[in-house]
Amino acid sequence: MGEARWLTVVSPEDSDGVELVLEPDGHPAAKPFKRALVEDGIPFTSFGVKDVNAEYKRLVAAGVRFTQPPVEMGPVATAVFDDTCGNLIQIAQKK
Repeated sequence: MGEARWLTVVSPEDSDGVELVLEPDGHPAAKPFKRALVEDGIPFTSFGVKDVNAEYKRLVAAGVRFTQPPVEMGPVATAVFDDTCGNLIQIAQKK
């Protein structure tokens, strides 16, 4: 695959569960796109969680930097963190 590698990530609790593919950002449009999303505070993707407050506390304890702490928005609660690779990632819980 040239300079890139095929890398996937799975949860240690469910190695046969959802698999996340991490794509390289070498395309000329990728960096300006990512930068614009971050500047506007828009998460690149969102992951559903059972308890957004518990996940927030767990991730903060692990050193994750959040740009938005848990906030209730009608039928959902969300929080947003910086993935250290130029993306904002949202976690969301249905109420």
